[in-house]
Amino acid sequence: MQEKEEAGSLGRIRELTSLLSQASKAYYQEDKEIMSNLEYDRLYDELAALEQETGVTLAGSPTVKVGYEVLSELPKERHESPMLSLDKTKDVEVLREWVGEHKALLSWKLDGLTIVLTYEGGSLVKAVTRGNGEVGEVITSNARVFQNVPLSIPYKGQLVLRGEAVITYADFERINAEIEDVDARYKNPRNLCSGSVRQLSNEITARRSVRFFAFSLVRAEGVDFENSRERQFQWLKEQGFDVVEYKVVTGDSLVEAVQAFSQAVSENVVPSDGLVALYDDIEYGRGLGTTAKFPRDSMAFKWADELRETVLQEIEWSPSRTGLINPVAIFEPVELEGTTVSRASVHNISIMRGLELGIGDTIQVYKANMIIPQIAENLTRSKTVKVPDTCPTCGGKTQIRKVGEVESLYCTNPECQAKKIKSFTLFVSRDALNMEGLSEATLEKFIARGFVHSFRDLFDLTRYREEIVSMEGFGEKSYVNLIESIEEARKTTLPRVIYGLGIPNVGLANAKLICRQFDFDVEKLLEASAEDLAAIDKVGPVIAESFVTYFADAARREGFFRLLEELTLQEEQVSVQEQTLQGKTFVITGSVNHFANRQELKEYIEARGGKVTGSVTGKTDYLINNDVTSGSGKNKKARELGVAILSEEEFLAL
Repeated sequence: MQEKEEAGSLGRIRELTSLLSQASKAYYQEDKEIMSNLEYDRLYDELAALEQETGVTLAGSPTVKVGYEVLSELPKERHESPMLSLDKTKDVEVLREWVGEHKALLSWKLDGLTIVLTYEGGSLVKAVTRGNGEVGEVITSNARVFQNVPLSIPYKGQLVLRGEAVITYADFERINAEIEDVDARYKNPRNLCSGSVRQLSNEITARRSVRFFAFSLVRAEGVDFENSRERQFQWLKEQGFDVVEYKVVTGDSLVEAVQAFSQAVSENVVPSDGLVALYDDIEYGRGLGTTAKFPRDSMAFKWADELRETVLQEIEWSPSRTGLINPVAIFEPVELEGTTVSRASVHNISIMRGLELGIGDTIQVYKANMIIPQIAENLTRSKTVKVPDTCPTCGGKTQIRKVGEVESLYCTNPECQAKKIKSFTLFVSRDALNMEGLSEATLEKFIARGFVHSFRDLFDLTRYREEIVSMEGFGEKSYVNLIESIEEARKTTLPRVIYGLGIPNVGLANAKLICRQFDFDVEKLLEASAEDLAAIDKVGPVIAESFVTYFADAARREGFFRLLEELTLQEEQVSVQEQTLQGKTFVITGSVNHFANRQELKEYIEARGGKVTGSVTGKTDYLINNDVTSGSGKNKKARELGVAILSEEEFLAL
């Protein structure tokens, strides 16, 4: 009997290790969720208990593996010592016993991205993300534009400290509201912060209002901190840093302090998913050492999520611009964290099936990080919800597709109106026809009301003046501004029109190259073969095939000519100055500061006649790398071959 129980425990350990590893990989590497935070914590605790009980910990277990390496183009650097995770509990009594008679600091556990800052000579010289705990990404230029990071400090020795980069709830709402494509919006402030901190352009980071809160001093040579973490915090404040809010506690005062934090969390301006307790006595904490994953001088306390029971009333299937159809749970309204909620995303088919949902089921709901409504558990599991065979928007057939371990539902109809919204959004965008006033939400309303079926219809909206003026959010002034913008958009260029059609693989730079090759003559353009197009420098066979395939469709060809009847095409002039890089070959590496990303820099070079390749060879003229003195592989290769290494500033001086 005992052997069977042990075999069952080991089987469960293997199952949980695999499942939690998949969830971590999806979350950290692929920015997807295949289970809720609550479910992850529950399974993690079960695994930790089984490992403790059996003494068996498998390779790859999330209880010993700090995390996955983030995939990025940012430079990477190994930390001096591993950045470990924290042991955690949801039981305040466990935390109280851990603190005991010791003095400890109880602070917010902020939910953002951990950053290591290094100062030398009073100046910020390096910023590195936590990454996988051993190797992080260098984001120094981005840290320089955080809202509250000091660029210079009074202390002139070497200072190394850790803290959390965060974005406030208010900035999260503001930034998301500016993103017209609903599918492109961020799910929570943590995801937005991660994306903002790891941008390849610090101009974008600067617009995101990232803030930094210090929570640990690693090194400050020659400073006497009187063996006190609190004194370190006070000293960091004196240097100009914002330090995470904390309370001094002992075991006797801990419960009261936790209660005070829990009452304040709803008014917090930055995301927090719990608290951290840290022994004040530095030497005592260091003397405790670490486990394979956790330091022993600190412990995390995670909030016990507020759960509410309710009844599932409906599963709403919500199509998106990519064809993905998301299941959304509609349930009887309940109060959660001070607000009334009645719906929660179920994310995908895998999660829906795992919950075994059925209409009328009693479910438990909560708010992940007190923001995003989620289903925690299905108590009755009737499993009666059916996956629809047809799209709720267009009636086209649906298909379940499996990517990795995740199953999702898609509409297979290429003419689905939900998909058209994305193409219309591209057509009216700044780099295409540039029609101000036609947001994605407005286009969605116009398409739903039957005002718009083709690109040409956008130039005939005056037929629906009365309906548009009476629409919610519109009025006479908005209507007049919209029509004026559309009239202005009639004067455009052929490359902008080609780009706006949304031909796969054809960007604005490609469209310019193709139009220029055929003297901006539409007839010549459409008569060109795939071979003719592929022969154009920087176009190639993939783009050529996409272009020819698009116009081989008679309906698209006719629609294109009807669209041109509404437009006045202006010829683009290419000045001699624009071709100043003709015959020069470049390689780009590292992060960029003066461009949105490396692709924008690539297009800048190609527009001026230059060529961009992926590796340094004897044919390379210049390597562009802002870290000119680094020992990277491309820098070494360039030095070996005598290739000039330029910073962006030096490149722009060309």
